[in-house]
Amino acid sequence: MGDLYALDFDGVLCDSCGESSLSAVKAAKVRWPSLFNGVDSSLEDWIVDQMHVVRPVVETGYENLLLVRLLLESRIPSIRKSSVAEGLTVEGILENWAKIKPIIMAEWNEDRDFLIDLFGKVRDEWMDNDLATWIGANRFYPGVPDALKFASSKLYIVTTKQSRFADALLKGIAGITIPAERIFGLGTGPKVKVLKQLQEMPEHQGLKLHFVEDRLATLKNVIKESELDGWNLYLGDWGYNTQKEREEAAGISRIRVLELSDFSNKLK
Repeated sequence: MGDLYALDFDGVLCDSCGESSLSAVKAAKVRWPSLFNGVDSSLEDWIVDQMHVVRPVVETGYENLLLVRLLLESRIPSIRKSSVAEGLTVEGILENWAKIKPIIMAEWNEDRDFLIDLFGKVRDEWMDNDLATWIGANRFYPGVPDALKFASSKLYIVTTKQSRFADALLKGIAGITIPAERIFGLGTGPKVKVLKQLQEMPEHQGLKLHFVEDRLATLKNVIKESELDGWNLYLGDWGYNTQKEREEAAGISRIRVLELSDFSNKLK
């Protein structure tokens, strides 16, 4: 019996937090230029640093723009348009993002699809103008490129990242080409839907199914779907999750908390 691995991208294969934070600042300046009047480089650096801390709450890339503005509003009272920014800490964001996000989307009168499109365009422009620097703002986790290159298992990428960016990084950093039909990116539907598609494909019958993810909430969504009971679930402890989430995952029987070295060995 062979193995099939469905792999998340950001936080499992690639640490893209540096690039996504910088792209979010660029996009936020396009979307809300007046808010950045008088914002100096030291405050921008502070925002990027804080973005690394709050990264575990991000499910889809456009949320990085919201976080940039929220962090900015938390520091500059005169530009505040949201009711949640005053006194907000990164701990508060980590604990309450699911409640905060719809509030600020409404108070700022923002549209999800518009922000997704803008974030993608800003990344495209950066790639077109300076591909080497864009690629250099990302890194693959140690041992992952070789694990992918020499994997004996059947591999799929299942990500909320736009497929073209995942493909560019796989080729540009890891030196790997994964066929387009094996990369399920933003717009292909929720991950639970993609996992159902994969398990139903005739060529996958009889394979052991594995899903590696760094968001505990996503794994919990899989557990809710009885059709997906055949999947072995793993939380990558090197990814964008918190100690509290790792401890919670360790207490859930369906989920195995995986270390990076174990992950690389499992793909062989």
